[in-house]
Amino acid sequence: MFLAINILGVFAFLGVAFLLSKNRRKIRWRSVAALFVLNVFLAGFLNMVPVGREIVRVAAEGFTEFVNIAFVGIGFALPNWVNAPQMNFITAALLPLLMIVPVFDILTYVGILPFIIRYIGRALSVLGRTPKFESFYAIEMMFLGNNDALAVSRLQIQNMKMERNQTLAMMSMSCVSAAMVGAYSQLMPAEFVLVAIPLNVVNALIVTNILFPVEVLPEDDVIYGLEEGKEKPPFFSYLSESIMNAGRIVFIVTCSVVAFVALAALINAILGFFHPSLSLENILGCIMFPFAWLLGLPTDEAFQLAQYMGKKLITNEFVVMLDVRELVPTFSRHLQAVLTMFVTSFANFGTIGIIVGIFKGLLPEEKVALISRNVLYMMLSGILVSLLTAAMGGLFVW
Repeated sequence: MFLAINILGVFAFLGVAFLLSKNRRKIRWRSVAALFVLNVFLAGFLNMVPVGREIVRVAAEGFTEFVNIAFVGIGFALPNWVNAPQMNFITAALLPLLMIVPVFDILTYVGILPFIIRYIGRALSVLGRTPKFESFYAIEMMFLGNNDALAVSRLQIQNMKMERNQTLAMMSMSCVSAAMVGAYSQLMPAEFVLVAIPLNVVNALIVTNILFPVEVLPEDDVIYGLEEGKEKPPFFSYLSESIMNAGRIVFIVTCSVVAFVALAALINAILGFFHPSLSLENILGCIMFPFAWLLGLPTDEAFQLAQYMGKKLITNEFVVMLDVRELVPTFSRHLQAVLTMFVTSFANFGTIGIIVGIFKGLLPEEKVALISRNVLYMMLSGILVSLLTAAMGGLFVW
């Protein structure tokens, strides 16, 4: 029964996108169908096929070893933080970014990462029958995150029509950066984190194609003006800047987690004055419960998941991951999968402000105005992509 509900959920989420579409007549159904089949294949291959599961296992172990190497540097500078009965969140999840981010930046500097992004993007464009740049950008943001992906592609973004910019803004809600995978894997089951990332990429293309379809003419379907050919700064200057950027990420995430957890506690304290059982978690649980139930869970687990889903959307993924990291081993395997896959993205209200701010720095006011008018569609896109990723991934985990 729960499998049937999970299957129903996949089509229900697609149905919501269709009902709220800006222009149903322009939806490219062949592309949607091709992408849907690709995502079902990926979910099944990575979750059930022995070769796929082995790929995920090796990748998860690789990221774990990667993080362990980072602890060598952390332990040298802060031995009492590493050699502790239980490492705190900053040490376990964030400080490894001081090594991981520069490593990915070095791969970009020497051209390895752009090469991988370019050819996977081309393959995705062919398989999914999607415009070339949108496919390229989907892969780009999987590795670089929305900030760097938008910055690297700024010349392309400035030369495309504003409707395509709106599509990119909506897609940007659903990405993560490869550098963050190490942090996520310290808090949630790494196997499901790694499965969620490619599913997010394809689902972002599916959802934006349905919600905000844009016709791309053959003469506009080109990739040009990327900043790959610009003069590189000296290597050690580049590396120093990368390390400083990693430090800013650690600081920003730490501040946001402290602030959001404290604000949530304040809201719960205020709500408690009106009724002892009234809390932010319960309110969010009621709102998100129908969507959580459609992921194929018993009622009690669905309400539990709904609370985490709501909290993630108004705070961020790290707040939820910290809440559940000790509880995850006690959850059913299906709940572990759908929860992990839902929270593995940047989709939250705070991300909207970041993305709009980036576009304001890249585009003239008239183009940004369209994005500003459609911020609710940005959030809707992020939610639907997370739901579809959890639903499709969950189909094969019981």
